[in-house]
Amino acid sequence: MTDPSLADPLLDGLNPPQRDAVLTTEGPVLMLAGAGTGKTAALTARLAHIVRSRLAWPSEILCVTFTNRAAREMRERVGQLIGPSVEGMQWLGTFHSIAAKLLRRHAELVGLQSNYTIIDTDDQLRLLKQLIQAEGLDDKRWPAKQLAGCIDRWKNRGLNPADLDAGENESYANGKGQHFYRLYQDRLKALNACDFGDLLLHMLNVLRTHRDILEQYQQRFKYIMVDEYQDTNQVQYLWLRLLAQERKNICVVGDDDQSIYSWRGAEVANILKFEKDFPGAKIIKLEQNYRSTPDILAAASGLIDANSQRLGKTLWTERNGGDKLRAIGVWDGPEEARRVGDDIERLEREGASLNTVAILVRAQFQTREFEDRFITIGLNYKIIGGFRFYERAEVRDALAYLRLIAQPADDLAFERIYNTPKRGLGDKTLEKIHRHARARSIPLSHAAVEIVDTDELPARARATLLALMRDFARWRDLAKTASPAELVRTLLDESGYTAMLQAERSAESAGRLENLSELSRAMEEYESLGDFLEHVSLVMDNDAADDAEKVTIMTMHAAKGLEFDNVFLPGWEEGVFPSQRALDEGGLASLEEERRLGYVAITRARRRCTILHAANRRIYGQWTSSIPSRFVGELPAAHIEEETTMSGGASLWRAQWSEHSDPFAHVASANPARNLTRGPGWQRAAATTYDATPKRIAEPSRSAASFAAKPRTDITVGTRVFHDKFGYGTVAAQEGNKLEIDFETGDRKRVIDSFVKAA
Repeated sequence: MTDPSLADPLLDGLNPPQRDAVLTTEGPVLMLAGAGTGKTAALTARLAHIVRSRLAWPSEILCVTFTNRAAREMRERVGQLIGPSVEGMQWLGTFHSIAAKLLRRHAELVGLQSNYTIIDTDDQLRLLKQLIQAEGLDDKRWPAKQLAGCIDRWKNRGLNPADLDAGENESYANGKGQHFYRLYQDRLKALNACDFGDLLLHMLNVLRTHRDILEQYQQRFKYIMVDEYQDTNQVQYLWLRLLAQERKNICVVGDDDQSIYSWRGAEVANILKFEKDFPGAKIIKLEQNYRSTPDILAAASGLIDANSQRLGKTLWTERNGGDKLRAIGVWDGPEEARRVGDDIERLEREGASLNTVAILVRAQFQTREFEDRFITIGLNYKIIGGFRFYERAEVRDALAYLRLIAQPADDLAFERIYNTPKRGLGDKTLEKIHRHARARSIPLSHAAVEIVDTDELPARARATLLALMRDFARWRDLAKTASPAELVRTLLDESGYTAMLQAERSAESAGRLENLSELSRAMEEYESLGDFLEHVSLVMDNDAADDAEKVTIMTMHAAKGLEFDNVFLPGWEEGVFPSQRALDEGGLASLEEERRLGYVAITRARRRCTILHAANRRIYGQWTSSIPSRFVGELPAAHIEEETTMSGGASLWRAQWSEHSDPFAHVASANPARNLTRGPGWQRAAATTYDATPKRIAEPSRSAASFAAKPRTDITVGTRVFHDKFGYGTVAAQEGNKLEIDFETGDRKRVIDSFVKAA
């Protein structure tokens, strides 16, 4: 059936591996496509080749993508190659859109009608909260968001309520996870509804339990193609494997080195075991990169080579020249922002467009210092994949509290926070406060104080409102003596806002808490609350025109699939990147994913890539010493250019790490679980805090010997010492110039010996 002459135009401009991927139509194929290697061109050409060669009708091809944008792009590009025939590709779309279409046909088999409703996240949370309250459970201790996260995780793994083991059952409400999961599913069926997780899970159940339907679709789909296969979760993997087992004409496209979404349920193991799932599978490696310079590719390859769980490939390019990757050590976070701002202004003077510049951070809280710096120097920027720092919901909530403290007449701030977090003050209460305020021509906060002395409100609402107004009176008194940073930390704790986010126990809430921590750090630079609020107003008002050139600021995760001429990667320090939270939760597997994230970040750069790491970061008013990320030490020296005012730099860091073949072989700490996440070069320096300003910290020596500093001779185990912040204590352990001290407060702290004196 295949006429080579029909396929020839499709192969124009493709390199040999891409052509091989297009023409290998029969049997299982893994297209292992590195960053910037033209995998979309190969995939669309393969689709067009199958149709134009009459190997299958468009309606007999299942092509699955992860996003609607990717599906639209695929349809448009295939349409340019095969014309109107693309309209027949009814099975080209996202996992969820295709599963929804299938489920409409077989809804009755899972207890639904074909006109079922797909509920959104808000409806899901509302329904779960109703179930929690109906069962007499405290929804503050066991919030609906936590249960929704558990259910989403179970559905991503293809688990029905009956499939949960004892461990999973214990993950919510002390052993009631299965019970609530079952209640939730029963309630959805009663409503003739499902959530997004159900779309794939229900269809997986149908295919597993109805052999005739499975065989029907196995015969229908002559060819199956899957984009971004490394991002599939368990239920997607199981669904695809069932459909492909008969014909085995499945082509998956992906890159195990770019699997960075485990927190969304993605499992890198799916692509790693493709050959095992489909014996005899052909692996075609796309390694020719069309994006980056040779040095950038070599640096990224050197980094990812440290991972053990990978199929292996080496990116290369026919491009010549270009700058080496730069690794720059700076003193602290503010200097990092200044250095990046200066470099961007230099690039702009040299003719570079701001639209070609990106700053990629590991966590959203890192954006604040760059935003403040860019506002100061008048550099236009935009935040992608999120709000600007002061526009984020949790930050705006905190600012509303602060505005109401500074100005009790701020009615907009009062409306925003009077029931945030939830206090049981509903719309009817607010309506009565509004009515009283209009009648007396006074601000809402004043009206609230007056109305609690009347019988207008129920007793419970009066008591709650009175407590809130007393809190504000106390916070206003505190604002007269406390620093702005101390004030915001106090009100967030006492208002219950911090506890609200902690109770959610999700990655999203952890990020929101980090943003609030960064807000308090920002406030440390201001002497009064009024000064800080004025600064925020200026920042919020400074919004460049939409058509102006702007620097892009975004997270590494959000940058996947994008590319820029100039990329800055700040915060490459242990604990920031790799993220300490991720390592604590996932150990070695998370370390490898963090390294893959670094690989993705570096390969976003076309011409220049700059990594920065700071020796000090300020956290809750305390300066925290930092050491360069282990990833800096893994970059191949021949392809990076180092610059630092700190001692040693990346070369010494690299030398120290290279002495250890096992990155987790190091001295056991008191907590074995945390010990798993620290490499030998950590030396506990990142956990050291001290009450000091940068000028009090002696600049480290620049010699190699000083990097592994010698212990002081006047302090040994058993010595009684004094620390400015922690007081008196006794040295319990000593490792080089790092001490573990049992303080009289009952706490054991790790500190650097230069910050204590013999008592």
